[in-house]
Formats: sequence, structure tokens, C-alpha cells
Amino acid sequence: MTELHNHKKRIPWILWPFWALWKLVIGIVAATGRLVAVILGLVFLIVGVVLTVTVIGAIVGIPFIIFGLLLMLRGLF
Repeated sequence: MTELHNHKKRIPWILWPFWALWKLVIGIVAATGRLVAVILGLVFLIVGVVLTVTVIGAIVGIPFIIFGLLLMLRGLF
């Protein structure tokens, strides 16, 4: 139990953005529940694909796709 709550580990600076994104996904899943997280992830995925179709929206669309996939994966597993 203490291993799960050990936040004292040092994260390398190069991996910090991925760690922060994963913590955000975990927080959303904990707050909303699994089913809502999967549905929300699907919505982010669809919005990301629609934005990526437009060349200008690809800057925002690709992170939406990644965030949606992570949210769906966390909600399913």
C-alpha cells in the first residue's frame, strides 16, 4: 500500500510532461468514473480527428487525440 502512495520518487525532467499528463488522466478517471472517462476519451478522440483534418487545427488536434487515447486506456484498464 505504501508503494502506491510513494510520491517522493524523482521523475527525470525529460519524462515530466508524460508523467503530468498521466496524473491528469488518473485524476479525471477518479473524479468521473470509468464509463464517463471512456466516453469523454472518445469525445476527445473524435474532436482531435476533426481538428486534425484541418491543417491549422492539427496543432491542437494531435494532443486531443493523444489525450483521448490515454483517457480511454485508463478508463478501460
